[in-house]
Amino acid sequence: MELRVLRYFLAVVQEKNITKASEKLLISQPALSKQLSDLENELGAQLFIRGHRQITLTSEGEYLRSKASEIVDLADKTTANILTDQVIGGDLTIGAGESVGMKRIIDVMGNINRDYPDVKVHLISGDANEMESKLNSGTLDFAVFMGERDLSDFNYLQIPEIDQWGVIMRQDAPLAAKKSVTSKDLLGLPILISSQAKTNNRFDNWWGNLGPKMNIMGTFTLAFNAELLVESSHSYMLTFDHLLSDNDSKVLTFRPLEPKITEPITVVWKKNTVLSKVDQLFVKRLRASLNE
Repeated sequence: MELRVLRYFLAVVQEKNITKASEKLLISQPALSKQLSDLENELGAQLFIRGHRQITLTSEGEYLRSKASEIVDLADKTTANILTDQVIGGDLTIGAGESVGMKRIIDVMGNINRDYPDVKVHLISGDANEMESKLNSGTLDFAVFMGERDLSDFNYLQIPEIDQWGVIMRQDAPLAAKKSVTSKDLLGLPILISSQAKTNNRFDNWWGNLGPKMNIMGTFTLAFNAELLVESSHSYMLTFDHLLSDNDSKVLTFRPLEPKITEPITVVWKKNTVLSKVDQLFVKRLRASLNE
């Protein structure tokens, strides 16, 4: 597969119409159609269902769309970093979930962008498994892991902040009167839990023998959206401290778990890889922030 053809493919996916895509790409419609047919022949799979006015992707087309986006983004990022190798410029891309530790990391990113305006910063949200996959594929420069994780394949810096687990609930909820929440307190209540914590069985020890009796009503990946559900459904959300915005804190409140559960926060990057100048600067400034 040629990078040029993947760009053609993504343009067609975006426009959902070969004629519109050809106009955007400044190539003829027959030439674009032939490039797409050749791509399908090369892969041995149908990528599009061609309708009268609009095309839709097959399952194979959807798979290629996700991979092609990663490949093109990586190519563009590599080109930008090479072209700006003599100065501090290019892209700085960091993937992470929501955490109190992100303030330190974002402060470092912001200071770099202020001092070197040619640096473009990108924040990608997701859980640790997604971030590790993107880090290994090269579409991320750094990932931020919350919690214990095998770091043998990475270089890393552990930052001093920690995430503390607790429960977000409405301020008028009965449990809001307590200073902390035990597993027994949550019995029979509708609970939201992060997808990663559920997959990793993070609370099995904390639940103890009450685990099978817990009412897990759903899971979430982004705390902000889950907080809206807590507000409307009077449910209880297991998440980290410091994730409530000023507006949310007028309706919702946080109580820590008892016994306490905390998670370390670690910034990681791939071993045996040459860091760009902007990546080196990020590591240098992040390390310096740890000594302040």
